[in-house]
Amino acid sequence: MAMKEALQHLHQDHQLKLVLEEVPLRLPKQHPDVYFTLLRSIIEQQLSLKAAATIWKRFLALFGDYPYPNEILAREDEYLKSCGLSYQKVNYIKNIAHFAINHDLSDDYINNLNDHEVLKYLTQIKGVGRWTTEMILMFSMGRQDVFPVDDLVIKKAMVSLYDLKSEKRALIKELEAIAENWKPYRSYACFILWDWKDAK
Repeated sequence: MAMKEALQHLHQDHQLKLVLEEVPLRLPKQHPDVYFTLLRSIIEQQLSLKAAATIWKRFLALFGDYPYPNEILAREDEYLKSCGLSYQKVNYIKNIAHFAINHDLSDDYINNLNDHEVLKYLTQIKGVGRWTTEMILMFSMGRQDVFPVDDLVIKKAMVSLYDLKSEKRALIKELEAIAENWKPYRSYACFILWDWKDAK
């Protein structure tokens, strides 16, 4: 039902309507384990899909079935680094493990927070920024109205689609203004733009 309503709403944006004629709205599979998805998000940062998949697979192999926080913290940095991680990413992964032990990272707790609260809560973890948290909201928690304005692909897609000429802060304001029209389905608009850019 939400998908039908989202399509009706997003069709009101003429540019987005043209994109929807090329690329259908496809909702990605949700990955509900927030802790697990956070680890994966850190590992995948700034890597190609192929490289990220390879390192993630190696990382999981270090822990058998599941990288529990206490098991991560029990390992030496060199052991974690052996799967292809940088020292910086090893530190970020350990930060997530520490946070999971000292705070509540359960799905039950996180899902009871609103988007702003999730953002504030998860960005306490050094290495977890706004963009990573927005990906968690969209791909792990299924939140429908998230707009990752700093996402490079989304930015490029919108600049191309709406023929935008401004730069820096002025561009961000323009992007946010356009996205206001997509509320309360900004996540869905982004899924469309990602697929559209990928197809091109």
